Amino acid sequence: MAGADSIIAMYDNYYADGKVDVKREISSKQSVSHLTAMVGAETFNRILDIGAGEGAVLDKLNKLKIGRTLGAVEISNSGLTAIKARNIPNLEHLDVFDGYHIPHPDGSFDLGLALHVLEHVEHERQFLAEAARVCKKLYVEVPLEHTRHLDRAIRISEQYGHINFYTPLLLENLLKTSGLKVERLMVFANDLAYEQLSGGRAKGWLKHKIRTGFLRFAPNTAVRNFAYIGGALCSAAK
Repeated sequence: MAGADSIIAMYDNYYADGKVDVKREISSKQSVSHLTAMVGAETFNRILDIGAGEGAVLDKLNKLKIGRTLGAVEISNSGLTAIKARNIPNLEHLDVFDGYHIPHPDGSFDLGLALHVLEHVEHERQFLAEAARVCKKLYVEVPLEHTRHLDRAIRISEQYGHINFYTPLLLENLLKTSGLKVERLMVFANDLAYEQLSGGRAKGWLKHKIRTGFLRFAPNTAVRNFAYIGGALCSAAK
């Protein structure tokens, strides 16, 4: 990851004080809803959360009975501690990793999740190749911040460690050039709860209405002007 030591240091205590718990809770709900919209009726027995944070997504997967068994890898010690504290019943594997080496054999999991991880990764294709080695399919989700306001997006997201910026086309190209076949790619607006957490009740409501409206009626204009979320379901290219 971006200057691996600096990223690990940045996130080592990131989840220790609970300051990001509310944001992570809302974010995890919308990411899991995006995942279910993407996979439809397709089912997966073994799911690996790659860069699992403090386990909010794992908790949702368990409660919704998505995946018979779960696994997780995470670089942050505070994240690992928080995941353990959740006592998720079907979490069979929990491991520390350096961002590039997953301690599991080839094809160990039916589905891998890389949710809001790639924007932090220095060597994206190396990360994706390793994820594809371990997982038969991969769901990747990133913020789409490469808009005409990119300079502002860079300034705002710097505090969160974002070093990569995407459009739908850039994301698709990255996945294809990493040896992945993109089965489906969708663009999502942030949920109302997330927008109101970020911008306040009134401003968040307005931003949500504007972004969802533009995305529905003028999607090309929308992604050029506003930040969204891109989700892609992939498999290893043959």
